[in-house]
Amino acid sequence: MRPVRVLLVDDQVLMRQGLRKLLEIEDGIEVVGEAADGEAALRAVPGCGPDVALVDARMPRMDGVELIARLTAEHPRVAAIVLSTFDEDEYVFGALRAGAVGYLMKDCSPDDLVSAIHRAARGETVLASPVAARLVAELRHVPQGRSGFHGEERLSSREAEVARLVAAGASNREIATRLFITEGTVKNHVSSALRKLGLRDRTQLALHLRS
Repeated sequence: MRPVRVLLVDDQVLMRQGLRKLLEIEDGIEVVGEAADGEAALRAVPGCGPDVALVDARMPRMDGVELIARLTAEHPRVAAIVLSTFDEDEYVFGALRAGAVGYLMKDCSPDDLVSAIHRAARGETVLASPVAARLVAELRHVPQGRSGFHGEERLSSREAEVARLVAAGASNREIATRLFITEGTVKNHVSSALRKLGLRDRTQLALHLRS
């Protein structure tokens, strides 16, 4: 099985070296490149072909949020995880809206980081506990009325209804019970809404309705 290829993006040399040493001992991970800022990272991607990019939030020339937006647009196969000491809303929600698949704090354990890299490579969303709690708290304030959201006209009325319930934090089972449909039908509506809105997963869908 091919190891997960990782690009390290951080303006601190010691942080990059520490991450490299930590990850190089993992059999299922290969560090394929390093970059000190977003511009250097974008130049490096075509040559090193990473599966996952570990991205610092604050960097000179091009910060993590802007880099992730560029990666999402230009290299959508690269899964970006923010690894930061900052958990302000500006960075958390900015990065997730830009397309990040995860947001971890730099004080996370090595095991958590390694697990997050593998999960991100599989297309899963990975969030540090404080970040996940903040996201859930924010999404609880999503309006449940019929107010529109960007791109709603592309969805059927049922897809839009399901999207609002997803944004409110409801599970597929809860949505199915509320709308008197099967869980399979809910999954189909969610998948269709994601495709029509150009979004990756439920987290991005929920954030989309908040923007």
